[in-house]
Amino acid sequence: MTRDVLQSLQKALDRPEIRDSARWLRANLFSSWTNTLLTLATLCLSWLLLTNFIDWAILSATFTGSDGAACARPGAGACWPFITHKLDLFLYGRYPAAQHWCVDLTYALALAGIVPLMIPRVPGKLWFLIYVLAIFPILAFVLLVGGVLGLPRVGTELWGGLLVTLVVASVGIAASFPLGILLALGRRSELPVVRWASVAYIELVRGVPLVTVLFMASVMLPLFLPSDVTIDKLLRALVGVALFSAAYLAEVVRGGLQAIPRGQYEAADALGLGYWQKMGLIVLPQALRLVIPGLVNSMISLFKDTSLVLIIGLFDLLGIVEQSVQADAKWSSPQTAATGYFFAGAIFWAFCFSMSRYSAWIERRLSQGARQ
Repeated sequence: MTRDVLQSLQKALDRPEIRDSARWLRANLFSSWTNTLLTLATLCLSWLLLTNFIDWAILSATFTGSDGAACARPGAGACWPFITHKLDLFLYGRYPAAQHWCVDLTYALALAGIVPLMIPRVPGKLWFLIYVLAIFPILAFVLLVGGVLGLPRVGTELWGGLLVTLVVASVGIAASFPLGILLALGRRSELPVVRWASVAYIELVRGVPLVTVLFMASVMLPLFLPSDVTIDKLLRALVGVALFSAAYLAEVVRGGLQAIPRGQYEAADALGLGYWQKMGLIVLPQALRLVIPGLVNSMISLFKDTSLVLIIGLFDLLGIVEQSVQADAKWSSPQTAATGYFFAGAIFWAFCFSMSRYSAWIERRLSQGARQ
């Protein structure tokens, strides 16, 4: 019996995939005494962190309760009832509960246009692009703001949570991307006025933090407007975020433009293409493919920077979690804050990690197409 077990084990170890895995481990993790010690230390630290996290999030966690007293027991872990009771607030802010279906429908309409654009094999990309850029914004405005078609009007002061995070991030990315391309082209323009205006804008915006831009949009801008003219606070935040992000995207795109060989420009000129034809058909597609990691990095940074809108009184996901932790005495407990921040961090991580993995997949796909 023992001989049969040993023979079966020997056959399993002789499999090619097992040998390849063992060779990879030996070459990358156990190639020397130093690497072996580092590998073992990393495994021990990872195991310690994982076991402590499982104990906090699952084994010692509280899953039922109606207030913070349920999470105040000695040795208690995560306070999950705080998340379940506040989930609507975290997702919708103070948006009227009867109108939550408008937000959900807006999300569904957005996915209906974005998902087909993200899947290369889906036909009709032009129509989906027209829908996302021209039709969906109108539908989203009608559904979220209301005031028409029998929908009650919901002011943006009631928006909050994940809704504000997604609105600021999506509008900021959609508006800053084309503006960033124009700024990058303007910085490389042969017209001195256009070039120096683009340079001045990019360097000015990149020289100040986003907090300053949002503060100026919220506090300083109304001082220059007539007393009877007001601009919605959320709109000011959207404009500030888009203008700020465009300056950084412009430099990323400019790096891609400079990486294109001069022969590509000359070949386009030899074909008799105009400036915009040359850029749109020849240069920009190649430049944008080269800078996909930089573009996605800027978009991920923009998504995380949406939490800064708290400075002008808009409560995004992180802001409304912080407000709930500090202002609601009913849920006061030693673990409430940690659980709320973990929940917000997990959502931010999920969105950012998804964008990162999708960009890596697109990059590999485009690289394979270029090699073929």
